[in-house]
Amino acid sequence: MRRTVLLSAIIVVPIAVFAAMVLADRSFGRPGRGFDYIVAVDLPRPEAGAALPKIEGPLDASRPLVVIDAGHGGKDPGAGQGDLKEKTLTLMLAEALRDALLKQGGVRVALTRGDDTYLFLEERPEIARKLGADLFISIHADSTEADNGAKGATVYTLSAKGSNQEAEKMAARENAADQVYGVRIEGRSSDVSAALIDLAQRQTQARSETFAQLVLREGRGLMPFKRTEPQSAAFVVLKSPDVPSVLFETGYINNTDDVARLTSSAGRNGFASALAQAIRVFFARTSAAA
Repeated sequence: MRRTVLLSAIIVVPIAVFAAMVLADRSFGRPGRGFDYIVAVDLPRPEAGAALPKIEGPLDASRPLVVIDAGHGGKDPGAGQGDLKEKTLTLMLAEALRDALLKQGGVRVALTRGDDTYLFLEERPEIARKLGADLFISIHADSTEADNGAKGATVYTLSAKGSNQEAEKMAARENAADQVYGVRIEGRSSDVSAALIDLAQRQTQARSETFAQLVLREGRGLMPFKRTEPQSAAFVVLKSPDVPSVLFETGYINNTDDVARLTSSAGRNGFASALAQAIRVFFARTSAAA
C-alpha cells in the first residue's frame, strides 16, 4: 500500500507542479511567452495621410502665411556633383529665409520639408493649399550640362499655357466639396468648374508676377541675376490655382562663384534679406488693395 502511494505521489506531484506553473505563467507571465496573448498596436489610418508641417511665427491666424519649399530631398538629390547636392543647398537656403522672416516678424512660416525627406512634386503646392498659405516659394539651384559660364539667379512664375492646361485637370480633381478663392465648385459642371479655376489662376498669376518683380527689385545689389525679368514655365509646383507661387533658381550649382556665394554666410543672408523684404512689400500691397 505504501509503495502504491509513493508511486502515485511520484507521478501526480510533478504533473500538479507543472500544471500550476502553466497556470501561473498564463496568469502573471509576460506577454509573448504563450499562445493566448494578443498584442494590440494602434496604427494610423492609411487615409489620414502625412501630417502637415509646423507653422512658426505669430499665433495670430490672420497673419499671412508663407510656405517655403526646399526643392528635391530624400532619394531625389537634384543637381550637383561631389559632396554638395541641390537638396542640401535648397534646405539651407529655405531655413535661412525662414529665420529671416521670423526675425522680421509679422508673418507665419512653414517649410514643406525640414529634413532630407522625399516629397512628390504634387504634394508640395498641396501642402501650401491645405495650410491656407498666402504665398508659396519653391527654392532650387540651376545646373548646366557643360561649364559654359552660366551663373546667377532666375525667378519663374507659371506660364499662361501651363495655367490654362492645368485648369481642366484641376477642375476634375477639385470637383469634390472644395473651393477656390472662396467660390465653392461642388456640384457645378466641369466646364463651369474649369472656368472658375482658370479665373482664379489668372488672378493668382497676376499676384505671382507682382511678387516675382519684387524679388528682382529687392535682390538688386544683394545677389546676381541671370535674367532681369521674371521667366515662366509650366512647373508642377507652381500649379496651385489660388496661392501666388514662384520658383526661385538661386544660382548654378556647377558654377564655382554661385556655389561660393550660396554656401557662404554672407551669400545666404543676402538671399534671405532680399526675399524677406520682397515678401514684406508684397503683403503690404496685398493688404492695402484688400
